[in-house]
Amino acid sequence: MVAIAVLTIGLISVAALATTMLTMGKRSKYMALASTLASEKLEDISRYPNDVPQVCIPTGSTTAGSLTSDVNQTTTCPKGDSATVAYDDDVSISLGNSTGDCPNMGGCFAETISGQSGGNTVYSTTYHSPDGVIATPTATTTAPSKMTFHRRWIIEGDTPVTGVRRATVLVTLSDNSVNPPVTFRMSTVRP
Repeated sequence: MVAIAVLTIGLISVAALATTMLTMGKRSKYMALASTLASEKLEDISRYPNDVPQVCIPTGSTTAGSLTSDVNQTTTCPKGDSATVAYDDDVSISLGNSTGDCPNMGGCFAETISGQSGGNTVYSTTYHSPDGVIATPTATTTAPSKMTFHRRWIIEGDTPVTGVRRATVLVTLSDNSVNPPVTFRMSTVRP
């Protein structure tokens, strides 16, 4: 009887350990993807010249964008350039074979940015296939049905050093079944 009880406890412990390992393995995969997406967005931000609306700090402000809410604002730079900038986007990742804009290719990334046109929300999606082909962005008035990650970013001026901008990106997994939730935050500074 004692041996059966010890064996039962051991098997239950092994089953619990296996479940935890599978859950943490899935979470680790998403954390790695989130860190890659944060790094990719910071590289995009770093490629812009200092005086374009995507990275400049509007006159009379210390920040552009937000990490707590989706921001789509008209940004006017001190030199006068102005544009409507979305400081958030959604990224969908197809890890298996996919159909549509990346046929028969696992690893396709779809990046969707929302904006306003004539009072309507418009979603512009760019597809990046694993063979290096980037499809021409497609625009629709309906949001994509399947998004894996949501990214938000903020550009802060004169923080932590005067004359230097800090860009911070927050990546959040849209799948609420992964616990604890997956979020990843990364910053960089630039002149």
